[in-house]
Amino acid sequence: MTKKTAGVLVYRIRNREPEFLLAHPGGPFWAKKDLEAWSIPKGEFDDTEDPLSAAKREFEEEMGSAVTGQFVPLKPLKSSSGKIIYAYAVESEFDVSTVTSNTFPLEWPPKSGKIQHFPEVDRAAWFPMREAAEKINTSQAPFLQEVKEMLERIKC
Repeated sequence: MTKKTAGVLVYRIRNREPEFLLAHPGGPFWAKKDLEAWSIPKGEFDDTEDPLSAAKREFEEEMGSAVTGQFVPLKPLKSSSGKIIYAYAVESEFDVSTVTSNTFPLEWPPKSGKIQHFPEVDRAAWFPMREAAEKINTSQAPFLQEVKEMLERIKC
């Protein structure tokens, strides 16, 4: 069975251009990675939960507070790991200084027998389109373009 993830791509308009809220994954593997390492806040869900509910739940777990607004479904994508990503765009504000993520356990250092807990998201930031496209995991980049095109249609 293919695993599924769901997430929220929050955007806002600054100087008539979209900015996107992206999250940087926590833990030692991601600590020194930047380009193509950022993501929309997202996580796995199963068939007992609908994608939008999962996306909202994951956003709150990873960012520390809920996001509200009119959620627009985006075209699902397949990640590099083979998971199907369901995403929803929403125009909203979010204070990145308030990020408080849930944690995950990891044996660290490897083979040490010591279990440490790391935040799923260690920070979040707002990025304009060009920079967001450089920062986001490449398998999620089409979400940015889809939102940009949606906003251009609305302006017409």
